[in-house]
Amino acid sequence: MSLAAYACDPARTRGRRHWEPSAPTRTEYQRDRDRIVHSTAFRRLVYKTQVFLNHEGDLFRTRLTHSIEVAQLARSIARPLGLNEDLVEAIALAHDLGHTPFGHAGQDALNECMQGQGGFEHNLQSLRVVDALEERYPAFDGLNLCFETREGVLKHCSRANAEKLEQAEPGGVARRFIDRTQPSLEAQLCNLADEIAYNAHDIDDGVRSGLITLEQVRVVPLFDRYCGEALAEYPQLQGRRLLYEGIRRMLSAMVYDVIDCTRAALQTAQPASAEAARHGPPLVAFSAAMREASGALKKFLFRDLYRHPRVVETTSQAQQVVRELFERYLEAPAEMQAGFAARGDTPRAVADYIAGMTDRYALREHERLTGRRLLAA
Repeated sequence: MSLAAYACDPARTRGRRHWEPSAPTRTEYQRDRDRIVHSTAFRRLVYKTQVFLNHEGDLFRTRLTHSIEVAQLARSIARPLGLNEDLVEAIALAHDLGHTPFGHAGQDALNECMQGQGGFEHNLQSLRVVDALEERYPAFDGLNLCFETREGVLKHCSRANAEKLEQAEPGGVARRFIDRTQPSLEAQLCNLADEIAYNAHDIDDGVRSGLITLEQVRVVPLFDRYCGEALAEYPQLQGRRLLYEGIRRMLSAMVYDVIDCTRAALQTAQPASAEAARHGPPLVAFSAAMREASGALKKFLFRDLYRHPRVVETTSQAQQVVRELFERYLEAPAEMQAGFAARGDTPRAVADYIAGMTDRYALREHERLTGRRLLAA
């Protein structure tokens, strides 16, 4: 299909940090997607926590399955809006490459360890992965992705870190955090698809885990509405089929809401190009009613699932693993793999090393270094 005037055109990309000839059969954004899929960091996502630790069950979401779901939702929204599907897929598949083991628990612990060293932001770490930490090519570090893909990967960034990035790359991917402009519409879309995906799949995983019940989730008006619709059509529906049908209908409603709301915003703003879209307000969004309903669902999940005593218990142990690994590697850098041990900026090298670990590798390393076994399968 043809791209809208406000979509990112791969023929007009701002390019790569290191020049390369074009591929004969793929656009620049297709090429980025392929590089991401073949990266080491992408494969590691299969053993990185989303909400439930990897050993707690084979069917819970991981960072990998989450990223695939985000990509699917983003492409479903991009096509009717005339946005670049290949770019949204590349951004979606790369957006969590820098996430630590043990999900947000690991990130928070690593951020505490790095206070005084610039902290730790997983979005910034994802950019570090694609810009520097992947080692696949003879002529450069990282994956050498296009500007537009890298911009989408850097979803959030503190002012201090944005200024550091701007010094190293004037006018680069961090500039918008200083100028207060917007990323591409494709990047805006991936941000929202990320939220839609985790709201939906965390309901599924929460009920599957037994930590919350279908009846509890039906207290949330957004979810209850679509369960009610399913029961009106299929009165005998119950259990997992009712759960899945409620989630499916809710997902569809959220997707169509984004499409309709964004179309209206684009019609009003009339951006003549992808660059023009960067200099206005955010254009990819929920309607006010859906934003409020989605917010209520997020509050429920935070209170009843993410702060459930069992999740809090594993979170505490996971943070202990990360903190103790950091301390041991800082004391004895030679315990890390040679490439990390040889780096001069030891705290950042330690953070890079730990952030790249899967859950189970972090647990094995912790047991090797401390003699204690935490969060055992």
